[in-house]
Amino acid sequence: MRSFRRLALLLALLIPATHALLGQSSSSNPPTPDPAPSQAQPAQETAPQLSVQARIRARREQRRAAAIHDVYSLRYELFTNIGYLRFRPGPSPMQRLTYYAWDTGGTRYSNERLGITVDGRGYFGTAYVGLNYTNDTRYAISQYDLLAGPTYRFYLQPKYSIALRGLAGYAYGNFSGDTNGFAPASLGLYPDASTFAASATIIGEVNLTPNIGFRLAPEYFFSGFGSSLQASRGFTGGIVYRFGKR
Repeated sequence: MRSFRRLALLLALLIPATHALLGQSSSSNPPTPDPAPSQAQPAQETAPQLSVQARIRARREQRRAAAIHDVYSLRYELFTNIGYLRFRPGPSPMQRLTYYAWDTGGTRYSNERLGITVDGRGYFGTAYVGLNYTNDTRYAISQYDLLAGPTYRFYLQPKYSIALRGLAGYAYGNFSGDTNGFAPASLGLYPDASTFAASATIIGEVNLTPNIGFRLAPEYFFSGFGSSLQASRGFTGGIVYRFGKR
């Protein structure tokens, strides 16, 4: 009987101690929490998102390259322009006049950027010669040019382009056509003559369609009338027509 009481007392003491030990072990090794969905989700989606954006950029670049090729792969270009030039028709201090011009020509391109241009133009204006022994102070004069040289497109976009052009060739000045037989030199004008001409131009074009565009081309125009150099500033502008698949 006494042994039974001792065993019961021992069990009564062991049971609380066992519960205390189990509680300490469970608190010392807490379960690892599951990762929050908001933290795990971006890592899973980053790679697909980047891949989609890269594909979108690649498709845009392909469409842009195709549009550029549609416009600038055409082999031939014809243009018809009007023009403006500030020109000194005689030795200094002769006053500059305003030349108005027609300008036409064409370009053959060997690739999307480089071509050879042939350009013909005529200039017309009225020169003020001041008081003189005649009964007039203003005389109409004209000039005609035939030029050729390279054109290089250095900036291409589907809707517009920018190019540089250098031309050189022949110029004829008709300064006596309105002087009623008076020598142009006696009025302060250059004598009628043939001489060299050259032009340095920057061309901006806006494409209305792949075949049709509008251009504006500021330029420096050089000529050699009267055994001197004339450096004149002006521009041409007009319509461009492209054709001929390469």
